[in-house]
Amino acid sequence: MKKLLLILLAIPAIVSFISCSENEKTTWEKYKAWRESNEAWLIEQSAKEETPGKAYYTRIVPQWNTGVYILMHQFNDPETTKNNLSPLSTSTVDVKYHGRTYDDVPFDSSYLSTNPADSIFRTKLSNVVEGWKIALQYMHVGDSVEVIIPYNVGYNATPIGTIKPYSNLVFGIKLVDIYSYEK
Repeated sequence: MKKLLLILLAIPAIVSFISCSENEKTTWEKYKAWRESNEAWLIEQSAKEETPGKAYYTRIVPQWNTGVYILMHQFNDPETTKNNLSPLSTSTVDVKYHGRTYDDVPFDSSYLSTNPADSIFRTKLSNVVEGWKIALQYMHVGDSVEVIIPYNVGYNATPIGTIKPYSNLVFGIKLVDIYSYEK
């Protein structure tokens, strides 16, 4: 009887110890498998080819932070938009976009918006994640691209809505206009 009583008393202590150990894990440790699958996918996308020998994505490294990058694939012919304006870091832009995580789970879209116009999202470049700033400053009005934003230039370790920490993000972006072109 004493053994049964000891076992019954020990179970809550063991459960408490396990749950405390789990709670003490850092975000980095808790999301290890997620981080690793994101990283493997990013490496795979970096190597993706449009045709043999021609990369599908262009690796964009901004001059102001050479330690980071994004991957960008242009859908339109860049020759047709090369003389159009590109936003500055202080500009306000109108874009159409949809976003999803690396595993193809959608999390946001301007196509659900009607303000300031149908499907348009208006924002200052200073109000978006660094990956968007990089992408938009390499685009011209009229460009349509797919952008892969590694987690370190996205939301990093911060969960945002349904986006888990350390999530690489994929955006389809069309730069519709530069609402305010400030120098």
